[in-house]
Amino acid sequence: MKTFMANPNNVERKWFVVDATNMPLGRLASQVADILSGKNKPDYTPHVDTGDFVIILNTDKVVLTGKKLTQKFYRTHSGYVGGLKETNYQTMMAKASDEVVLKAVKGMLPKTVLGRKQATRCKVYKGAEHNQTAQQPIKVELKGVRN
Repeated sequence: MKTFMANPNNVERKWFVVDATNMPLGRLASQVADILSGKNKPDYTPHVDTGDFVIILNTDKVVLTGKKLTQKFYRTHSGYVGGLKETNYQTMMAKASDEVVLKAVKGMLPKTVLGRKQATRCKVYKGAEHNQTAQQPIKVELKGVRN
């Protein structure tokens, strides 16, 4: 019996839609990262990009547990002395919730060329409408929905 190893020629990609309403940010990001990297498929191969496309809707309605909304910060540094900039989650969620979700998903992917390529297949929208209706995406229910 031979072990099947996927290669880029025989990868079949599908489109999935995920509704982020009442979903904790970390659970959403980890499950979407699994779909993007292809870990939900039986023919997963670590060194080949076997993942699918994912559309995430309603990022404004993502939930953060505990006191993360006020206590957690996004930090960027310019590289110069005193160049640290901090923004809390509350401000980021109000201003750009789609960027918050995308950054969380990218953080769950590998930090390699393969991970950066997988991250390009994630489409994120603040509202319930998206532009990929021609691809006929399949709706996916993820585990961990909060009521």
